[in-house]
Amino acid sequence: MSSSRRVVIAVFPDVDLLDVTGPAEVFALANRETGDRAGYRVELAGPTAGPVTTSAGVRLLPDLTFAEVDGVLDTLLVPGAVDLHPGGPVARIDQEVVAWLKGVAPLARRVASVCVGAHLLAAAGLLDGRTATTHWSTAAQLAADHPAVTVDPDPIFLRSGNVWTGAGISACMDLSLALVAEDLGEELALAVARQLVMYLKRQGGQSQFSVPLSRPAASRRDIDELRTYIADHPSADLSAAALAARMCLSERHFARVFRQETGTTPAAFVEAVRVEAARRLLESTDQSLDRVATACGLGSVETLHRALRKQIGTTPAAYRRRFRTTG
Repeated sequence: MSSSRRVVIAVFPDVDLLDVTGPAEVFALANRETGDRAGYRVELAGPTAGPVTTSAGVRLLPDLTFAEVDGVLDTLLVPGAVDLHPGGPVARIDQEVVAWLKGVAPLARRVASVCVGAHLLAAAGLLDGRTATTHWSTAAQLAADHPAVTVDPDPIFLRSGNVWTGAGISACMDLSLALVAEDLGEELALAVARQLVMYLKRQGGQSQFSVPLSRPAASRRDIDELRTYIADHPSADLSAAALAARMCLSERHFARVFRQETGTTPAAFVEAVRVEAARRLLESTDQSLDRVATACGLGSVETLHRALRKQIGTTPAAYRRRFRTTG
């Protein structure tokens, strides 16, 4: 490296420990691989000069306070925390971090968040007009709280201009490797990934790790009952015509009511249910892909492949290898 790259990582009470130490280790290994121990210069910035207690109970000592961060930054990195939603136990410190981010972000060549740190970037207005990701469990909340942000819940990380956002927890390592690849090339980043016993680019998105079909109750009981029926009978005739007939509604009226109550179309919901059923079979049985496709209502291996690619970004065989349970 020809010059030092200054990386400032924000730390605050209940910050996720891995979100801080993971990127720091990636940058340190990049320095070792290049033989330039000062190539990436990582600094921790906190609200005060005192120790910060992380989510794991481990205390971190900031190198400087928020107020002391000045000059040019190469990378500003914002981790997640145990509870970042409004009204949560770190709501006060959130606002302090948000106010600081608004002032310090213009000093940085690029800004990055990992996990629910994206909520802090969004609150600071740094994601307005951009596409971003976050931990799969809070993606819907991010989209609801910040309509100016296009939220994609699946990618492990995303880049939108000079702003990067990463998915949950361990994705901090994937995002950091991507930053190293941007700076120093994929060959160097691959060498770092090997040292970490990681893939440089892991297969699939974070949807494959999510809890499927977590959904709020509909205001109409009949729609809730229909969703339960669909989930319990994935191999049944779940066409729009069949579902509308079950509800004693015209197809058009049924489609409108279903979307109003659930936020999605009947076809999209049915496909999600069938993919969930396929995931359970792939995880817990040795059934052939033909039998899995039939049992979950997808009909053919080709349709099974297409649905899993669309919903969780991977193939049935790859998903089974990764998540197959033994017993």
